[in-house]
Amino acid sequence: MMEKIREYLQLSDEAPRVEEFLGKGKSFYEDFSLRGIRVSRVEPGFISCYFKVPLRLTDREGNLANGAIANLVDEVGGALVHVEGLPMSVSVDMSIAFLSKAKLGEELEITSRLLGERGGYKGTIVVVRNKMTGEIIAEGRHSMFGRQASKL
Repeated sequence: MMEKIREYLQLSDEAPRVEEFLGKGKSFYEDFSLRGIRVSRVEPGFISCYFKVPLRLTDREGNLANGAIANLVDEVGGALVHVEGLPMSVSVDMSIAFLSKAKLGEELEITSRLLGERGGYKGTIVVVRNKMTGEIIAEGRHSMFGRQASKL
């Protein structure tokens, strides 16, 4: 699967959108919240994405809403452990440290790294940082459970 994604990335002048990586059948909510996120790097156990904070995901003060950050942790962490041909894993636990604010129009980098897996249980860490300053906006740990691919 990672080779297929790597090939796709190399053939495109424009980075693909995360929702294209996740595939068909996404909800209106996923389309609304993930629109504009671009994948910059994919390796086994690692994904890096970026996007500019859009108006639709800000709070009254013009900061990226905490709920939007939680959604990024959930979706980008889930994309990392998704196995093609199987249903998406179900979130079991998520813990997020909100360390700073991101303003409307700022470019963010979102990275997700696999911490480990045992059976159908997988854990990731997702870091959201300001791309220009390197300041960490949030760090989330995300645990998921899903069906395993058949070994037959």
